[in-house]
Amino acid sequence: MGKYLEFLRQCDIFSGLSDTRLELIENICEEHPCEPDEIVFSENAKSDELYLITQGAIEILVNPDMVASQPSDKTSPVVIATLRRGQSFGEIALVDQGVRTATARVCQKNTRLLYISRKRLLMLCNTYPEMGYQVMHNLAADLSQKIRNADLRIREEVLYRQTKLSPAD
Repeated sequence: MGKYLEFLRQCDIFSGLSDTRLELIENICEEHPCEPDEIVFSENAKSDELYLITQGAIEILVNPDMVASQPSDKTSPVVIATLRRGQSFGEIALVDQGVRTATARVCQKNTRLLYISRKRLLMLCNTYPEMGYQVMHNLAADLSQKIRNADLRIREEVLYRQTKLSPAD
């Protein structure tokens, strides 16, 4: 049994895959130990890796000025999610190769990640279409939930700012 097989079994994005398929996934993973406050990637940066948290935690941050009607010089990024062991992030890069929609920052000591490049994962999915379908289905479900959560968090932040800035009645 591989070093990360049991971990991959517990990851939602690999749900429904056999141990044989998980071993194929494990073979394309690369390890990345992290330092506290390390930026894994920044909002609007180009990159194409999917990340899996094997230990520790990652904060996902967005710049509220991206959705604000009037950008401010004093705005700091807002944490919209904290992800922990078994969760993934960076999935959008697998789909469209666009820029990152948020910043990912290490927020706990001893955080360790696995990452998978888009090219290697897509090659594997093309070689094993049934596995590719399952992984992409799981990714779509995961992204859908994350988008809903991020949308709610952003709306809360915008409402908070509007009530904070509006004069009291």
